[in-house]
Amino acid sequence: MIEEHLVRAAQRGDTVAMNEVLDALTPYVAKICGPIALNDGADAAQEALIAIFRGLRGLQEPAALFGWARAIAVREAVRVARRGQRQRPAELTDLPAADDPQLAIDVQDVLRRLSPEHRAVLVLRDLEGMDEQAAAAVLDVPSGTAKSRLHRARASFRKAWSS
Repeated sequence: MIEEHLVRAAQRGDTVAMNEVLDALTPYVAKICGPIALNDGADAAQEALIAIFRGLRGLQEPAALFGWARAIAVREAVRVARRGQRQRPAELTDLPAADDPQLAIDVQDVLRRLSPEHRAVLVLRDLEGMDEQAAAAVLDVPSGTAKSRLHRARASFRKAWSS
């Protein structure tokens, strides 16, 4: 957890405090960006950290830092993944492996077939443990949209998994 005084110091322009804040956020941002942006996860995390750096002064409540950073990370990961889809097919390399290495490869293959929006809602629900309303807020879409994306993402996953 990052202390409020450290965030406030970073907002005032203290470069040491800013470095500490960004260092503390980096693993969290990478954990969110990786499964959404796939091979471009590192690029998405870097873009998200740049956006956090640029926007930190505007954060009104330091206690909301992680939620605010999560919203930025998801937005940047989806944006980078869309850009990457147009350039080349992506591969998921940072998915934690289960006991069976083949299972991890199969899961990677199925996730690669999903859209960035579907991967984003799956990350928020299944990795972050959010409900549909919280995921909708992070994705900046109506709750019904998040719920339908989740339904479609899970259906697409099941269909691709069984084929």
